[in-house]
Amino acid sequence: MKVRSLASAALAAGMVFASPALARGKVEVSPSGQAITAGMPRTASGPGLARRTVLTRIAVGSCNRQDAPQSFWQVIAARDPQLFLMIGDNVYGDPGWDGGADLGTFRAAYARLAGSAEFTAFRKAVPMLETWDDHDFGNNDAGGSFAYKQASEALFEHFWNAPREVRARPGVQRSAIYGPAGRRVQVILLDTRFFRTDLVRLPREQQRGLGAYASPADPAADMLGADQWRWLERELARPADLRIVVSSVQLISEAHDFEAWARMPLQRQKLMSVLAGRRTSGLVVLSGDRHGGALYTAALPGGETLRELTASSLNAPMSAPDPSAREPDADRRGPLFGQTNFGEIEIDWRARRLALVLRGMDGGELLREGMAF
Repeated sequence: MKVRSLASAALAAGMVFASPALARGKVEVSPSGQAITAGMPRTASGPGLARRTVLTRIAVGSCNRQDAPQSFWQVIAARDPQLFLMIGDNVYGDPGWDGGADLGTFRAAYARLAGSAEFTAFRKAVPMLETWDDHDFGNNDAGGSFAYKQASEALFEHFWNAPREVRARPGVQRSAIYGPAGRRVQVILLDTRFFRTDLVRLPREQQRGLGAYASPADPAADMLGADQWRWLERELARPADLRIVVSSVQLISEAHDFEAWARMPLQRQKLMSVLAGRRTSGLVVLSGDRHGGALYTAALPGGETLRELTASSLNAPMSAPDPSAREPDADRRGPLFGQTNFGEIEIDWRARRLALVLRGMDGGELLREGMAF
């Protein structure tokens, strides 16, 4: 049985709510009528980040199994980032899920993370921005047809204390700009789940051990949805000196058949064109999802080089013994690292250069790529 909006349940009972959010049905309830977020903890309140802050070090990570050790937070904190981007699979809610509308395992996953002393200490010390991926959105590889996506969004926004502008629209996409003119950083976090057309499964005989998905035959297949595409183009027209675009799934790589923008080639081409047409600024892309870390480059329309850092996973390493050999990729610069990792962006405003860095969980450097912007 599907969830109903709290507003619908209230109207049926002859009740009236003063909250506009409830009136829009943004707070979901179970079939029993209990609010999906009832009794669920929120993450600890984090420090605010002043909008005029000049950013010089940003950290990023993805794929955090809440039942696995959380000591990596101390390693990242030791790097003293000004901002941490949590870019998907922030918890794993789907293992053991019975398909019920109460999303009980998702609620339990958030509660487990909230109970981690290491995470709580980090959260209280470091400003964070968040988006989601499949395992904190719904079932494995889920997209826009996930039946309980509104309820899942309510859980996400409740736990992460999402700002009003995120709660006011479908999906969890968001954007923020930090720094004064001449040193402005815009962070755009896309939602590649809520609106995405379902993927098409390859016939078993065509699968090659690197994923199981083909491109949808329908040219109308969509990754972001019409409203989010319009929102993105507006955001890319705002003044900024450096833009960091976050996609939970990889944008550049075409070397595998796992989830990626490459599964929807027309959408991948569209995003490349939209990024190329942005208001003048530096640009990098961050992604996760893969349980492996690497750096990728591709040419945007017009010839500009786009760089993408994939940072994954925080505590669930890739099982392949030699990931680079298993997955040769002409767009990848250097190895594919299967061990646990996190990423960094280091910004030198005086030189107008930045470095994309991937670090292991001992804090050591795995790769570094510099670029002017």
